[in-house]
Amino acid sequence: MKRLRERNQAAVGAVTLVLIVLVTLVSYFSDELPLLGTGTTYQAYFAESGGLVPDDEVQVAGVKVGQVSSVALAGKQVLVKFKVEDTRLGADTTASIEIKTLLGDKYLALQPKGGGALDPGTPIPVSRTTTPFQLQDAFQQLSQTVGDIDTRQLAQSFDAVSAALRDTPQPLRDTLNGLSALSKTVSSRDQELANLLSNTSQVSKTLSDRNAQLQRVIDDGNLLLTELQQRRDAISRLLKGTQDLSAQLSGLVADNRAQLRPTLEKLNDVTTILQRNQDNLGRSLALLAPFTRVGTNATGNGRWFEGYICGLLPPVIKAGGLSVNPEGCTPPISAPDQGVGNR
Repeated sequence: MKRLRERNQAAVGAVTLVLIVLVTLVSYFSDELPLLGTGTTYQAYFAESGGLVPDDEVQVAGVKVGQVSSVALAGKQVLVKFKVEDTRLGADTTASIEIKTLLGDKYLALQPKGGGALDPGTPIPVSRTTTPFQLQDAFQQLSQTVGDIDTRQLAQSFDAVSAALRDTPQPLRDTLNGLSALSKTVSSRDQELANLLSNTSQVSKTLSDRNAQLQRVIDDGNLLLTELQQRRDAISRLLKGTQDLSAQLSGLVADNRAQLRPTLEKLNDVTTILQRNQDNLGRSLALLAPFTRVGTNATGNGRWFEGYICGLLPPVIKAGGLSVNPEGCTPPISAPDQGVGNR
């Protein structure tokens, strides 16, 4: 059998790439594979969708047990398919669409009932499903109901009843008078009440229209927090890498200490020699100063220069009371403020 390094490396790379792609696809779509997918898919009919969308949660007693697969129109009903994992559902199980958040998110709530098991191939009928009652619909119905009331006729009716029961006992008359006053108050505030209900309906509609924007704001905040988390992880990895680099450098120095020590000692000797030569150069410059000064004084008389030659005359000779060159070869004495003089 050939070793891996002896085979065609291009073919090995292609096979490896195909395996990586297959593993990635299996990881992303494992729930949809018949052999790897978990859970059982059920169906239910609803009178309306109620804002339920695919990927919404499926809960039993407040615990998530699955998610909605699809929401589609089936004639005059809405067919909802959902997947449930590790949960027993009785044959009389009921389903309802509930409100999850104030932003309008929904979830599918199941109530397992009855004996036996729910048939995945038979949808739950509409008689065992319910949809949420929207707050906006309630305000619209209330506004329509109040608008249909003839407040003037209602006030006249209360006045007629009050006149018919005028001879009744005082407590009953007071009650009817109060109802009449209430009717007149409602009649006089009819326009204000209509405006209030209309504005309430508009506010509810505005919140409903801004649902997507509010959801986007929350999603953007989630992205910001995710980015901050990634930056924190990056900084943590940077510090960890710096620590590892320090450890590696320490190990490198420890492993090469025997080779580095002679090098450092030689370097110390070189610096010592350089320091000594620097001191010699400094001393040479210091000694050069008097020579330069004397030379300057000797050549500072225009075209002439002064000098002293020893040995041109004969040495000191004394004979028979005579003295020749009595001063000999004595060097001249320089004045403090002058150069070397002639002798």
